[in-house]
Amino acid sequence: MVEKDETLDCLGLLCPAPIVKLSKKVKKMESGKILELIADDEGALEDVPAWCRKTGNELVESKTENGVYKFYVKKT
Repeated sequence: MVEKDETLDCLGLLCPAPIVKLSKKVKKMESGKILELIADDEGALEDVPAWCRKTGNELVESKTENGVYKFYVKKT
């Protein structure tokens, strides 16, 4: 289980909203902190890892539970 510092609920939001919100939230966080992003848009499965690669932030873990996707992103 990943220890998260903050949670960002993006349930019901469609692309690109989860990534836009993720970007804004991570910018406000301190380096080393972990954000849990919760989404139900399938696009997030590709978008979140791609965003992490592009921005240099670390995708610590991702998992799916009953159609809900959880991503744990560590700010670098």
